[in-house]
Amino acid sequence: MSETGIAPTKPDAGAGDPTVAIAFGGGGARGLAHIHIIETLDAMGIKPVVISGSSIGAIMGAAMASGLTGKEIRDHTLSTIGKPSKAIGRIWRAARPRGVKDAMEGGLRLGQFNVERILEEFLPATVARRFEDLEIPAKILVTDYYDHAEVVCETGDLRQAISASAAIPAVFRPVMVDGRVMIDGGIFNPVPFDHLTGLADIIIGIDVVGLPSGVPGQPPSTIDMMFGASQLMMQSIIGMKRKAHPPHILLRPDVHQYRVLDFLKAEEIIAGSVGVAEQLKRDLDAAFAFFH
Repeated sequence: MSETGIAPTKPDAGAGDPTVAIAFGGGGARGLAHIHIIETLDAMGIKPVVISGSSIGAIMGAAMASGLTGKEIRDHTLSTIGKPSKAIGRIWRAARPRGVKDAMEGGLRLGQFNVERILEEFLPATVARRFEDLEIPAKILVTDYYDHAEVVCETGDLRQAISASAAIPAVFRPVMVDGRVMIDGGIFNPVPFDHLTGLADIIIGIDVVGLPSGVPGQPPSTIDMMFGASQLMMQSIIGMKRKAHPPHILLRPDVHQYRVLDFLKAEEIIAGSVGVAEQLKRDLDAAFAFFH
């Protein structure tokens, strides 16, 4: 479904086409629907002036900001996590302990997967390593665990920031950034459109947090309950942020039926969320018409 917010502020006459900024939200495997957003912007010839992202949205946003097209991101996704046997091999190479010290510090215990290693296995080589090398400015949201606050990363080590933003609690180890313990950016800011306020004429937010998966009336599993409770809290955060800093366009791809860790269903998720592409095009056509 799509939800339009306030009408964009009309730019001064002669200012040219309206500018666009986009916030890619977190949601684990559900965030593979972001690929449709990037492909649609490519097809419409729209290059955002700035991108923000949390968790899987940080990964997708960084890829787009690095200059990858939606098609390139789709092809890379389907050639890696889209092939389960190959994906499992990559995960094992990244996750296995590297020596006795590594094994004693965590190994393969729940919540001890090293997200930095795993992302190095799966990220396209052409994703920039530093913010300063990006083609489009980006803001990556992470959560400072002990400082109880969100942190906006905009300079320095991009891949470290992406890893921290994607460090889902109970799945991945936290990431140390400048001596601070950082975790999933979606904890504090699931769809960081508020950090784009005033930076473009049209601000787009993509919410892939979704709702708890499972069958109504049936008790959820422990893991589904854990992620489901987080999703409910994140939707509450999104609702409050919309009241304070409403984006002009908010899209919610149809991904509720997939679980946060359903990455091996990449092909199915991408196929099942294709409708969001037409929704984005319609909303952007309407927003652009406002300026003409």
